[in-house]
Amino acid sequence: MVGLVSGSHLVNHAYLVVVAPLVVTLADEFGVGIGAVGLALGVQQAVVVALQLPFGHLADRVSRALVLGVSLVVGTLGTAMTALAPDYGWLLAAQAVVGVGVAAHHPAHYPLLAAVSDAGSRGRAYSVHGFGGAVGLAVPYAVVAGVTAAGGGWRTAVGLVAVGGGVYALLALALVRGVPSAVTRPPGATGVAEAVTPGGPSSASPSGVVSAVLGSTFDRLGRGLDRLRGTPGILALALLAFVTSAAAWCIRTYTPQLLGSYGLAPETATAATSGMLVVGACSILVGGELADRVGAGRVILGGYLGLVVLAAALASRVLPAALLVLALALSTTVSVSRPARSALADRLSARADLGKNFALITVGISLGGAVAPPAFGWLIDAASVELAFWVVACLGVGSLAVAGWLLSRPGQATATVAAAEGD
Repeated sequence: MVGLVSGSHLVNHAYLVVVAPLVVTLADEFGVGIGAVGLALGVQQAVVVALQLPFGHLADRVSRALVLGVSLVVGTLGTAMTALAPDYGWLLAAQAVVGVGVAAHHPAHYPLLAAVSDAGSRGRAYSVHGFGGAVGLAVPYAVVAGVTAAGGGWRTAVGLVAVGGGVYALLALALVRGVPSAVTRPPGATGVAEAVTPGGPSSASPSGVVSAVLGSTFDRLGRGLDRLRGTPGILALALLAFVTSAAAWCIRTYTPQLLGSYGLAPETATAATSGMLVVGACSILVGGELADRVGAGRVILGGYLGLVVLAAALASRVLPAALLVLALALSTTVSVSRPARSALADRLSARADLGKNFALITVGISLGGAVAPPAFGWLIDAASVELAFWVVACLGVGSLAVAGWLLSRPGQATATVAAAEGD
């Protein structure tokens, strides 16, 4: 199951950033600015934000396998629409559809991983999952670089990503049918209608179910927010996810432009960015091992300190061209801390709240993705790519501050874990 979920993570993350290596190409294609293409990524992430808690509720109450299937099928559809986009408006709509699919993957993945791992192995399970996602981030860059080198266009590259993801979706849907229901369905699972309508009428009409889903979701959201006021650790992790996500989105979207300012050709800069993300993927495996061995707090603080140092060095242009290989470590600084953040979230969650808590943290991740691409794109249009990476360094400082506050509250963490063990 860890391998199946990690493969889904790879596919969803490839869909997540399929537009990122094509920012300049799409701006030229549709006659818009870099910031406008960044807005397409922002629209995708805004949809992810809006649907995180509804999908988290479905995963906790109905079926994790159902939510997993939605993520793969709808994400494939949106990526195929992106490849066929005739104009900028279509691109925005296609990325909104991608957002629906991407929104479902974390609420399904984390409860599935928790169901098949224990406290002693969960850091490694999350690191394998994170490795799959990080490889997925690199895939579109590698595909774009390869297709470009072969003389193909951007539509071919995006279409190849959609085809590969579609094949995996079919394979995953077949394999998940053989997984025990104790893993794929939460305890006390109900049907969709029963989960969202009073009394659970199985004969509810589709429109009635949709209305009930929305009403039930907002009702539970209100109650959930009341509960979260008593769990500042989860809220701090959500804030931390927002800050680091904003930094990561700038890195993965605009590193080709930064490397171009050092004089690298566009194809070389895109290939180098793919290499950077692959190195980041490998660092997630290291981060999971470190989180289990030396503690999540040390891993988080070390990763964010590295982000500050490397982003500032690249933005200041003090590095000679011969040392640009250090850019390969930039993604590592965020990636190495991800399993540790997930392990902390797991530790601070009651078992019945895993889907909702990870959904809330993913809201933070997705808000960063909604804000960062257009904001950094417009900043680059108005000023420079170097200034954008100075802002990334500042976000690293903010991450250190939030993490330091969280890790300085052992009493709160202990109380939350004790409550979780009592559930």
